[in-house]
Amino acid sequence: MSEEAWLDAVKWTDDGLVPVVAQDATDSKVLMVAWMNREALQLTAQGGTAVYWSRSRQRLWHKGEESGHQQRVREIRLDCDNDVIVLLVEQQGGIACHTGRRSCFYQRLQGDSWVAVDPVIKDPETIYGKH
Repeated sequence: MSEEAWLDAVKWTDDGLVPVVAQDATDSKVLMVAWMNREALQLTAQGGTAVYWSRSRQRLWHKGEESGHQQRVREIRLDCDNDVIVLLVEQQGGIACHTGRRSCFYQRLQGDSWVAVDPVIKDPETIYGKH
């Protein structure tokens, strides 16, 4: 079997991406969803920290490159259809979301409105500076 056969097993989208769910390795909380291309997945497996593909910037994105909130990868899993990756991670700094929250999934549907129900751990302006 070739060295990259594990990468060939992934069912990539037509644009060469696969969705990735980042989940806390300790308590299984879903922290974020992102995308990876082949290179990002390979770098993640080799380096032990999460590397994603930024669709908005059209480039590799090393999680925490600006904020310092890296994700140390404990396990990489592939679903039964080979088209979704789950990363079990240790979230550095306890913040995965650019809004300064632990998880990107901080809004809950209440009636007919989305309500922010999880606290901001750190003000994003102190993390990223004013843009």
